Amino acid sequence: MVDTPAVVDVRDLATVFGQGDAAFTVHENLQLSVRRGEILSIVGGSGTGKTVLLRHILGLTRPTRGSVSVLGRPAAELCGEGASSRVGMLFQQGALYSAFNVLDNIAFALHELDTLPRALVQDAAMVKLRLVGLKSEHATRMPANLSGGMIKRVALARALIMDPPLLLLDEPTAGLDPNSSDEFCDLLRELHAALGLTVIMVTHDLDTLFALSTRVAVLADRHVITSGTPQQVAQFDHPFIHHYFAGERGRRAMAQPPQGSPRPKEA
Repeated sequence: MVDTPAVVDVRDLATVFGQGDAAFTVHENLQLSVRRGEILSIVGGSGTGKTVLLRHILGLTRPTRGSVSVLGRPAAELCGEGASSRVGMLFQQGALYSAFNVLDNIAFALHELDTLPRALVQDAAMVKLRLVGLKSEHATRMPANLSGGMIKRVALARALIMDPPLLLLDEPTAGLDPNSSDEFCDLLRELHAALGLTVIMVTHDLDTLFALSTRVAVLADRHVITSGTPQQVAQFDHPFIHHYFAGERGRRAMAQPPQGSPRPKEA
């Protein structure tokens, strides 16, 4: 069986900030490939470079050594024209523009291109609004008048406005109550299947990790120490993994139904 092509390919990555005695190495000899259709979760302790790795994939930060390619092209090219048609980004707190209403936030990338009639841009944004489970009456609301769960949905619609094949998520369920978190995970799972997305997600939340991940990569000791299914990674012998998975929250998350299984209905 032939492997599916790598959507993201990180080779021999080194990231060093500062110079001389003040130099600080975040990554060293880091290797990571993400295959088409995966939902890869990146986990690791504070300061292990999870967000820095996302910035490398987005082309916002250039490695000290090594290479990062996205969809067969150097990640640095993502800063150029057409980047939003290749990669969508959902930021931790949504990062909506406070001066724009919901529909204009979703349509931002299309407005910036300035190649389509405004009416067509608004129609496209409305399609994405409904795709993430919001109603047309939400279109004119301002970000200050949205709940945390609605902010996440609007930010997700904005990330998908150009139909990118790759979606990056930074702590997608952070700040949500358990019910909203479960609903957002269900939405992400449905969109992943319906749109054929490849997803890379940084998360600390074990429930989110077990609900969504097809594979987990663990950052520690400046590189990816192991990757595999959540159950496989949980068996890897390393202090961070013991601490992360062996606690009460880890045991509870591992006891949940596997990814894609229907949730039990309440009586």
